Amino acid sequence: MARMLRWVAVGLLAAATAQATPGDRWTTAWWTSQLALDGQNALPAADLTDATLRQVVRLQGPAVRLRVRFSNRFGTTPLKIDGATIARAVDAASPRIDASTLRPLRFGGANAAVVPAGSDYWSDPVDLKAAAGTDLAISLYVAQPPAQQTGHPGSRATSYLVHGDHAGEADLAGAKTVDHWFHIAGIEAVAPQARAIVAFGDSITDGYGVKPNTNARWTDALQRRLRATPGMGSVAVLNAGIGGNRLLNDGLGPNALARFDHDVIGQPGVTHLIVLEGVNDLGTLTRDAPVPPEAHAALVARMIDAYRQIIARAHARGIKVIGATIMPYAGSAYYHPDAQNEADRQAVNSWIRTPGNFDAVVDLDAAMRDPADAKRLRKDYDSGDGLHPSVAGYAAMAQAVPLALLR
Repeated sequence: MARMLRWVAVGLLAAATAQATPGDRWTTAWWTSQLALDGQNALPAADLTDATLRQVVRLQGPAVRLRVRFSNRFGTTPLKIDGATIARAVDAASPRIDASTLRPLRFGGANAAVVPAGSDYWSDPVDLKAAAGTDLAISLYVAQPPAQQTGHPGSRATSYLVHGDHAGEADLAGAKTVDHWFHIAGIEAVAPQARAIVAFGDSITDGYGVKPNTNARWTDALQRRLRATPGMGSVAVLNAGIGGNRLLNDGLGPNALARFDHDVIGQPGVTHLIVLEGVNDLGTLTRDAPVPPEAHAALVARMIDAYRQIIARAHARGIKVIGATIMPYAGSAYYHPDAQNEADRQAVNSWIRTPGNFDAVVDLDAAMRDPADAKRLRKDYDSGDGLHPSVAGYAAMAQAVPLALLR
């Protein structure tokens, strides 16, 4: 009976805050880019049958009210959400929540929602005050698994799965764990003076090599710098990285131009965009076999045209665009670049650095290259594969961003 009365009370609270207040200014305070999940990245259908999935995310910007964006963007049939909650997590690496902060998520006042195929769906707003850097646990209950899962495999965060409806429980004892996010895309918040910066990129931005629940991506390190800087503590850094992403062709997820409107333009409160894309375009050109010089020249031209498209589309929405130079990758056994690949990288970086193209430049190439061999990552910044930075390298990337560009 006590549990029932508690849920009646929180239900009345949710109903009272179910609609956005006129004049609310929403800003995306956490984001992850979506792709179709299959193979080892997807959960078995049995795991998502009569199941509660609790997923922990770190709020990048502050909030006094918030709403969750669920996603069925790559679904082929409607996604039925049979219940959902949000609460402060006890820590980043546990399914335990602070029960006093538990809020049921409603959809037009209802407990459940049917998310159409190919779409996102906002929950109703709830009052939940949280500082930037707070870990939040989003729990959703589904009775039947979707035909095609949507999510983000490179979460670098642990999610927890149990059978039955346990979205309102303080802990999920004996939960199965998996280091992916499923069907959650973002959290949008109402907070005075809040705004957002999107980091748009590939596996380097996604944080390849970062251990789960450590929040050691370069975007996390940049976020910590902002929080420590007077006047910048309400600025959220949104990670829109996807492993294997390319400017021009699909890979593990949709290409950069295909996802740009959804992942950048569609985010409320964005004032700045940092673009670090292109190493996978350069590397895949000759990964399987050499190509003639004309193909190298054509790729460079098409990459530059893609940057122009990104800049124009961002400027149309008043977003300042900062270009990041492509870092060295000559030590990569995955791409085994040769002198022509390096010439392509230098040509692209020259265009990025040229004044008048991007609004500003973060020269990650200069910050990360080996002083003894400019074609390679600095040894202590190299994770060991010649392509992805180490945790120290990610920290150095964040340190290379002049904060004055983000004011």
